[in-house]
Amino acid sequence: MAQAVGMIEVYGLTAAFLAGDAGCKAANVTIEAFDRNKPANADKLPVPLIVMVKFRGNVEDVRMAIEAAEEAANKLTGVITKHIIASPAEDTEKMLRLSGLDKN
Repeated sequence: MAQAVGMIEVYGLTAAFLAGDAGCKAANVTIEAFDRNKPANADKLPVPLIVMVKFRGNVEDVRMAIEAAEEAANKLTGVITKHIIASPAEDTEKMLRLSGLDKN
């Protein structure tokens, strides 16, 4: 059975590291990946880079990780959105493995 995935988008790489660290300390999860997005309106944002942290684990652990990650990120720059997928479909799994951080 596929593990749940929790995704949280935050402003900036530092906030992403703080969110990831807090999530991993709060629950039995692993960080699957960070992903980045520089939106067209980046100059109007608090930080011009949006980073998504993806956690993996069982649904309850992922929920606890997302809550801790949200609290940590809100202390620094803020959270854009968050979501948990309890059992990702195979095609969704393929998309979850993509990361913009390994691109130039």
